[in-house]
Amino acid sequence: MALTDPLGDMLTRIRNAQMRRKTKVSTPASSLRQHVLDVLQSEGYIRGYTTVEVTGVQPEFEIELKYFDGEPVIREIERVSKPGRRVYASVKALPRVANGLGVSILSTPKGVMSDHEARENNVGGEILCRVF
Repeated sequence: MALTDPLGDMLTRIRNAQMRRKTKVSTPASSLRQHVLDVLQSEGYIRGYTTVEVTGVQPEFEIELKYFDGEPVIREIERVSKPGRRVYASVKALPRVANGLGVSILSTPKGVMSDHEARENNVGGEILCRVF
């Protein structure tokens, strides 16, 4: 089965695993997913992730989800720019998520980064997803 939106698939797997209170979830590995997971880890939304080599198939990331007082740290995670409708923003037009309490993850010419890093580096780009 061809997957048209691999990043959206990963976000949905995270969302579904948190609804079921799972501690770990796996997703196929790719460089874009790895960069997004790096941002989620640096912002404190996930505990971490590891690469699991499976013989004969594509490697997978095993993501450790984070909970606080029994509730998931990620309250909402949604895809913004989709394959059918790409969403771009300049550095001046970057939206604030939950009045600055959340984070947007962007793909910029300087790499994948959070919205506040993009403001510091003075770059805009494609808004991949929004997390809070």
